[in-house]
Amino acid sequence: MAIRYRNLRRISRLLPQLLSGPGCQQCVELSNLASGVTSLACTLDKIDATGAWGGRQVSRLSTVAEISKDVPHEVDLISYFRSTFDHVEGPSHRWVNISDKSKEFLNEDGAFLLVAGAFLDGPPGSQGDRIHMFEKVKLLQQRYPWLNIFGFQSCSSISSTDDHDHLINVIMEEYITFPILLCSKIFPEMANGNCCMLLRGLRDPPLYHERDINLSTLHEVIKDLSEQRDKNAGTANKLSSTWSKPCGGFKEPYPCLSRQNLVLDFPACISADESGNRLFVSDINHHRVIVFDCSGTILDVIGSSPGFEDGDFETTKLMRPAASYYHSPEDCLYIVDSENHAIRRADIGRRVLETVYPTSNSRGRMGLWTWLLDKLGYRRDAGLKSVEFDSESLLFPWHLLKSVDDDLLIMNKSFNSLWIMDMGSGMIRNVVKGHGNIMEHCGQQIMEKVSHLKDISHDVLQQLVYSSYPPLGGISYSGFVSSFVELGDHLLVCDTVAQRVLMMNKQAGSISSIEFSNFGILALPYWLSRSLERAFDTGNVYEEAHYDHIQYFTLLPGKIDVHLSIDIPGSTELVEPLEESYVWRQVRGAATEVLGMSSTAATVEKVGSAQQWYDELDGLACEAESEVSSEEKTTPPRDLEDGKIHINCVVNTSPGTSEVIVLAPLYLKLHSSTKTCKDTQEKAGIIAEILKPDRMGRSARDAFIRSLLNLNRDLGELVFLKPLCIKLRFEIINPPKAENSRDIILTDSTIDAYVTLS
Repeated sequence: MAIRYRNLRRISRLLPQLLSGPGCQQCVELSNLASGVTSLACTLDKIDATGAWGGRQVSRLSTVAEISKDVPHEVDLISYFRSTFDHVEGPSHRWVNISDKSKEFLNEDGAFLLVAGAFLDGPPGSQGDRIHMFEKVKLLQQRYPWLNIFGFQSCSSISSTDDHDHLINVIMEEYITFPILLCSKIFPEMANGNCCMLLRGLRDPPLYHERDINLSTLHEVIKDLSEQRDKNAGTANKLSSTWSKPCGGFKEPYPCLSRQNLVLDFPACISADESGNRLFVSDINHHRVIVFDCSGTILDVIGSSPGFEDGDFETTKLMRPAASYYHSPEDCLYIVDSENHAIRRADIGRRVLETVYPTSNSRGRMGLWTWLLDKLGYRRDAGLKSVEFDSESLLFPWHLLKSVDDDLLIMNKSFNSLWIMDMGSGMIRNVVKGHGNIMEHCGQQIMEKVSHLKDISHDVLQQLVYSSYPPLGGISYSGFVSSFVELGDHLLVCDTVAQRVLMMNKQAGSISSIEFSNFGILALPYWLSRSLERAFDTGNVYEEAHYDHIQYFTLLPGKIDVHLSIDIPGSTELVEPLEESYVWRQVRGAATEVLGMSSTAATVEKVGSAQQWYDELDGLACEAESEVSSEEKTTPPRDLEDGKIHINCVVNTSPGTSEVIVLAPLYLKLHSSTKTCKDTQEKAGIIAEILKPDRMGRSARDAFIRSLLNLNRDLGELVFLKPLCIKLRFEIINPPKAENSRDIILTDSTIDAYVTLS
């Protein structure tokens, strides 16, 4: 049977080349049968004689016979596409949104979705269509994580830095995680408008080829492909038309990694508590909401890392939070969780975040065991019900307003969908489509709010965003409706180009930048912390961990007092002293950490690797306690009296190998002497050298410097985070034997490690 099946497929591929005219129609049926795409027949039954499906015009699904006239072009395109995998950059191509050191995801195995679109500027008025295209592609990415998605953009000159930088801005603004191929060649299939091509493999003919991304039709093809994939793998089909959060790590756009060490990364939305003088800015690409006052003092932070999880502010997870609304009677902040297609509610008094929509199976705080599983990398966020995506679903929400009827008015970024949600129950009562209908519901409210921007000049507003979105119903600056807030005599406006928040005094007409302080509230950022070893099944590739200082010691077992002295780069200065809450330590191997500088050795028994694993679990459980540890009470402050940062640690060791890893975020800015004697280009080079000393290729370093220059602000006042990563490795030798041959002789040791940051 298998031989007959293979022969049938060979014949089906040859016949289209030999036959023409009416004979091709027979080949269509034979090719469909041989390829095994059974659900396509069901889909084609829905297409009537006029080519309409579900009330919409669609292109007929491509088969081998149907596209036989264009086979030479498509073979050339696919062959060229495959040939670029060996090099990130070539004479006529350039891959964007990919690391120079990491090309493992360019894998020829599996299914491919090739999307050609106007990633760069398209025709006037096409911005909304481009956003809609991104949303559809990201939706497919979330639903089918095994699908390899690539973008394709024809470009007159791949060496154009302007086009490259603009594309990087689009990637960060729209949060595009798939790689995009810039190509100076023009292929007929992708010369005009958007185009989408689905391939089972890079050596197989296309299963789907259309001028636009028709989600309904494309979903049927991919769903059938997934069924075949699972059947061939000998497993049951576990993929469905619903989407639930994938387990493991979240892949982020590669260009976002260069901006991670700024205090804010795409702060696009802001709201206020007028009575409490509190402001809430969505630090979108850092996946958190920062609470601060008008003086810039950081009061709290909501969100710890990308994901979808309820709980305390320190452990809760968001995915690109956008607009927010403060409801004073409840003392709660409603947050649009855009990439999670959700609405979250933060109880400011209790410091707890919960999901309003979609409903969750497990509400309230996260249990200790669930928290431990998450630390070990085994938690799968099973509490969230899978979401069925349809035309009524809350997809990529962005803006949030409150109606006079106490409903939440939720809109997407392009203003073509409005969801009216009951604030109390979290139920969506109505869905409104189209600009005209949305104008009837909330046009007047948007117009009244953006009228406050009349005091800001047009040129200033244009400099605050990279791209201008089409206005809603002709309302100027309607895209800014979530990007500013009025507080007393001031307007607070988000500047996503310079990555800052501006304050405008309406009386004086002056504009200044908010200078943030009290960074210790932000704690250790998620991209710097390294949890216990875990395995991810998503296939994401992470760069190898970099350490600023690695040192080895050979000592006898016992208590070791570790004293670290760190020299910060001479061209910089600390914005504020390093507090204990900034520092994170992890002890691995045959050692345990002692909490408290004056503590004595906790045990004289040998610590084995198995016992150490349980000790780490005990330590994780202790971390869940809100009480301040004895170490935090007794450790002296880390001042700079001698020009150095001091970090101390005490560990108990036993024979074997152990490691002490110390992580801390150092908030720096250029030294006052450097600000005056260096021009902007030199300042950008100094910052790039500090943040990415020797791990960055020349092209990536130049791109990072250009991104700093594109901030369009005084780099001398820029506050940035220098990640401090130190590893100390101890080889503990066997001690002399005691007289009774049973006890272990312990030795108190002190080591001093001196670290110089370049």
